[in-house]
Amino acid sequence: MASVDAQVLIAHAAVEVDHLTQNEARRYLMMHVPRWPDGRAVHVFVLPDEHVLHRRFVTEVLGLYPYQLRRVWDRLLFSGTGQLPITVTSPHELVRRVTSTPGALGYADAPPVGFDVRLIEVR
Repeated sequence: MASVDAQVLIAHAAVEVDHLTQNEARRYLMMHVPRWPDGRAVHVFVLPDEHVLHRRFVTEVLGLYPYQLRRVWDRLLFSGTGQLPITVTSPHELVRRVTSTPGALGYADAPPVGFDVRLIEVR
């Protein structure tokens, strides 16, 4: 298993975005940006809040605490103005779902080997 020290933001291979600012990445993961620049719907996949990769990605890449992200998602759901990201059970399933879902966005502990995904640099 790869180290969780090198988290990467990944998207479906057809997504035409190569980099995002940290704030833009936050907005996508917070479900505030529903569409990619080409108009394709964004489908966010995440691991459970308590998963070590989720906690490290949110803290180190997005600069947030996992509870802050959860509050945003809960507010969207309970206000009726949005929906929750799709939670999967394992890092492998997350990568597999991003690979097979057009417009998908997620994260991994390292660039996935053997999967056709786009790596998005967070600046």
